Amino acid sequence: MKALLLSEYSKLEVADLPRPTVAAGEVLVEVAACGICGSDVHGYDGSSGRRIPPLVMGHEAAGVVAEVGAGVTRFVVGDHVTFDSTVYCGECDYCLSGHVNLCDNRQVIGVSTPDFRRAGAFAEYVSVPERIVYKLPDAMSFAEAAMLEAVSVALHAVAVSGVKGGETALVIGAGMIGLLTLQATRAAGCSRVMVADVDRTRLKLATEMGADEVILASGADLVRDVLQKTEGRGVDLVLEAVGRDETVTAAVDAVRKGGTVTLIGNITPTVTLPLQKVVSRQIRMQGSCASSGEYRQAIELMSSGKIRVDSLITAVAPLSDGAQWFERLHSREPNLMKIVIDPRIDGN
Repeated sequence: MKALLLSEYSKLEVADLPRPTVAAGEVLVEVAACGICGSDVHGYDGSSGRRIPPLVMGHEAAGVVAEVGAGVTRFVVGDHVTFDSTVYCGECDYCLSGHVNLCDNRQVIGVSTPDFRRAGAFAEYVSVPERIVYKLPDAMSFAEAAMLEAVSVALHAVAVSGVKGGETALVIGAGMIGLLTLQATRAAGCSRVMVADVDRTRLKLATEMGADEVILASGADLVRDVLQKTEGRGVDLVLEAVGRDETVTAAVDAVRKGGTVTLIGNITPTVTLPLQKVVSRQIRMQGSCASSGEYRQAIELMSSGKIRVDSLITAVAPLSDGAQWFERLHSREPNLMKIVIDPRIDGN
């Protein structure tokens, strides 16, 4: 099969690789769409340490069941499907309690570390366990379905934040996850949602996707604007979708006393925490990792139109153009959101 291989850091090439074999309990998927995630871009240059070459990356995918292994009962050849990016064991204490994203034996599709290696979906075929596969509605396109993984991440962030409805919320960062988190807070019943970023184009998208107010600022300027808009009180909830010192500090300063700051972004591995403010103002700091069973909810919300992804897809491209798109994303070319690779497209 053809696959987009990370042969060494910052080098991608279309390679001929063996078609995956299908073990018992697995499903072979003919890939029809696979989105380039920001984590893939950070893996491409080696900065994340979680894409050790050689590796086929890609975990935001959808396609058609091409073959099923022994014991598979929920899917047949021809089904349109997507799958979770997390391969969980289903047997550890975390899995049994419903926290599959915290599985003791967790692996991730399209990721390689010193502990594990899982081939991803920037390829014509990928084999995945049946337990992480979900059937798609007939009306959902493959490109849209490739966004389900990111939507589930946003829904999980809102779920762990304990949203009950009626809260005021601030989303910091209007990238892909931030814009989906905006829509997830809306779907969960937040009464007022602000979005902050330093990119006017992204804030325009935020307005189109339902933000009540957008703030073109960061750091102290962002905090000042939020406090002015909330009569000095701060918002009930801040969802931080960047992961830098400046934005985490701003999140703490922009939330009300007794409020919640949920950390989704993790661009930098370490940030400085304003500890005294967190303690003295009794702020709840909540981390959010991947997703944990939100796929069905994501499918329902996208199918109903409550979460929209079509305007976030910049381009659908063949495998042969993959290296070019990775370089454009790595160089932070403006006005690029989600690039979806479709291995079925002939790039010649």
